[in-house]
Amino acid sequence: MTLKNLMVHLDQGERTAARLELAVSLARQHQARLVGVFGQRAEAQLVGVVATWPSASYSAARAASKAAFETACADLPEVEWRDINRGSDAELLRHITDLARHFDLVILGQHDERGEACVPDDLAGEVVLDCGRPVLVYPYVGNFSEIGKRPLIAWSDSREAARALNDALPLIRGCDECMVLSFAAGLEEGRSSCAEVVRHLAAHGISTRVDVALVEDFSIMDRLLNRIADRGADLLVMGAHGPIGFPFFSRGAGTRYILKHMTVPLLMSN
Repeated sequence: MTLKNLMVHLDQGERTAARLELAVSLARQHQARLVGVFGQRAEAQLVGVVATWPSASYSAARAASKAAFETACADLPEVEWRDINRGSDAELLRHITDLARHFDLVILGQHDERGEACVPDDLAGEVVLDCGRPVLVYPYVGNFSEIGKRPLIAWSDSREAARALNDALPLIRGCDECMVLSFAAGLEEGRSSCAEVVRHLAAHGISTRVDVALVEDFSIMDRLLNRIADRGADLLVMGAHGPIGFPFFSRGAGTRYILKHMTVPLLMSN
């Protein structure tokens, strides 16, 4: 797969500028079209008992978003800015998800619990599970203007993990070091699980190291996050699970946990 059509979500949150910087960098690197989609929570403006839309505050945020996007994308060959022009959680989720289905890669932000959110708390998770496209989630801490030099792939022998692995190829091609991490009951089982992954990545010119984390009683996802820190990874690649669930978890608990606690950009596919 090549990346030729990218979408980045925009709002007036303080992390939007960093998210946009990465999106512009990827569009420049892949000579891709970049579409900025502005959408955030807002109430209609009330004058007496009459409600009007959009409100003055929404209009001001929209204008600021468009100006910032045009400035950031000044040297890109093909860009477009769009306004969802809706303010409710349900409408934001529906419109962003529907739009996301028409792009090679969708770039969203991680939910930040430290302040009042501009978008629904579960925006990233809902879009990942429903849009059918790979989603790159930008963390609410740290700066990542470039990614994919030191990727870590969480492998689980599942359909979702296979989708995420292949969707990540344009981002990790030419990387310095790729780590594939498998969780298993024994070392041989884990290494066997990763053998075909190594061959597949080698066919794409990607050299890979395999790491196996033995399944024990304490948190698998915490150990995954620890591996990211230990390896200095700049991208986590992981399948997103809804009703099926990550192995050793039920109903997507691992997906929700990583979306909440991730510390580096996260590429997820379902």
